[in-house]
Amino acid sequence: MTTDMLTEMFELQSKLNKRIGYDTKSLRENFDSQKAGVWLNDYINAASNELEELRDCTFWKHWCSEAQQGHRFDINDLQNARVEVIDLLFFWISMAQCVGLNAEDVHNIYLKKLNVNHKRQDGDYSMKNKTEADNAAITLDNG
Repeated sequence: MTTDMLTEMFELQSKLNKRIGYDTKSLRENFDSQKAGVWLNDYINAASNELEELRDCTFWKHWCSEAQQGHRFDINDLQNARVEVIDLLFFWISMAQCVGLNAEDVHNIYLKKLNVNHKRQDGDYSMKNKTEADNAAITLDNG
């Protein structure tokens, strides 16, 4: 995906959000942490629901007959799974906008976080010793 495509998606999502009363573009220009938090939590709840709908596209229940026949986690509705992933993208972009990120910010932070993730894989990364200290340098203002 090019940055131009991501920028277009952010712009289209801003327009959709504004239609429902969540002007995320205006929020970026005049940040209000209370409003951002309310909207962010609304999108978190919506994304959580979409994750459940995506999981329902698989035979995830260990007690179902498909799982008992060795098909646990098989995707049983690929078309709908694809749509649910895109629904998650709608909410993901909205959440990014609620915390003041635009497409360029997302791209830049993604690259920085990717570097951190590779360093973790190159090192002795473990859940027991995990800290978030390596994430502290991932900011909008550093190059």
